[in-house]
Amino acid sequence: VLSQDNLSEKYSETITSKELQELLYVYASDEFEGRETGKKGQKIAVDFLRSYYQKQEIAPAANSKNYFQEMKLRIGDKIIETENVVAIIPGKEISEEYIIVSAHLDHVGVIGGEIYNGADDDGSGNVALLEIAEAFQTAFKENNGPKRSIVFLHATGEEKGLLGSKYYTENPLYPIENSVANLNVDMIGRFNPKREDKDPNYIYLIGSDKLSNELHEVSERINENFTNLKLDYTYNDDNDPNRFYYRSDHYNFAKKNIPVIFYFSGTHEDYHQPGDTPDKIDYQILQKRAKLIFHTAWELANMPNRIKLNAD
Repeated sequence: VLSQDNLSEKYSETITSKELQELLYVYASDEFEGRETGKKGQKIAVDFLRSYYQKQEIAPAANSKNYFQEMKLRIGDKIIETENVVAIIPGKEISEEYIIVSAHLDHVGVIGGEIYNGADDDGSGNVALLEIAEAFQTAFKENNGPKRSIVFLHATGEEKGLLGSKYYTENPLYPIENSVANLNVDMIGRFNPKREDKDPNYIYLIGSDKLSNELHEVSERINENFTNLKLDYTYNDDNDPNRFYYRSDHYNFAKKNIPVIFYFSGTHEDYHQPGDTPDKIDYQILQKRAKLIFHTAWELANMPNRIKLNAD
C-alpha cells in the first residue's frame, strides 16, 4: 500500500506544463474578451470551466445550478447577473469537512477597444485549479480519493471588489464552519521583475500563519518534502504597503475565521495591461507552483484531524 506521501507524489504527476499551457491559451484567448464580470466573455469562461468539470466527471457543488452559483451584483449603478463556478470531489471518510481551493475567473475585459486577456491575472490560477482537480479526480477514480471533500471555487467579480467570494462566504454551498482552509490562487505564472534574486523558483505566501500556525507548518513541511520552492513571506508582513492580504478572494474566508494561504508570484509590468498574455507565462514554474498547492491540499484533506485555529 502506498503511503499518503507516495500517493500525493503519484497523482501530482498528472499536473503538467503542457496541459496548463493548452488550457491557458484557450482561457486567456481573445475569444474570452477579457472575462469582464457579467459580460459575454465571462459567460464563455464559465461555460468553459463547467464543461471541463463535466468532462472530468467531477461533480457540481450541492445547491448549485449545474456548477453555477448564480447571483445578482450591484456594480456601480447597474445590477449585473453573474455566477461562481463550483465543483466538488467528495471526501471518502470526513466528507462533511471541506478544503476550498479558489481562483477568480474574471478579469477587466475590453478597454478602449483592446482586450485585456488576463493570462496571469488570473488565468494562471484557474488552469492550476483545473489541473489540481484532475489530479484529485484521478485519485478518486482509483479509490485513493481524499478523506475530506475538496471544493473548487472559481469566483466571479474579484476585480469589482472580491464580490463573488464575498457572495460565497455569505451564501455558502457548504457550511462555512466546516470549511477547514482556503487555498487561494491568484497570479502564479510569472516572475516579479523587482526581485533581486533572479531565480524563478519561488512563490509568495500570504496569510498562512495569520489564523493557524499549524497551517503554516504544514505548508512549510509539504514544500520541503515535495517542491522545494523558495517560500517568500515579504508580502505577509502586517505593515506591507501593498496590502495584498486584503486584495484577493481569500480575505473573505479569513474574515469568517477560516485559515487561508494566498499563493502569488507578484506583479509585473503587464499587471492589468493588455500585455498580460499567455505567451509570457513560465509554464514549468507554473507547474511546480500548482504542484505545491496540490500537495498542500492533499495533506490538509488527509490529515487525521483538521488543522487548528490559533488560540486568541
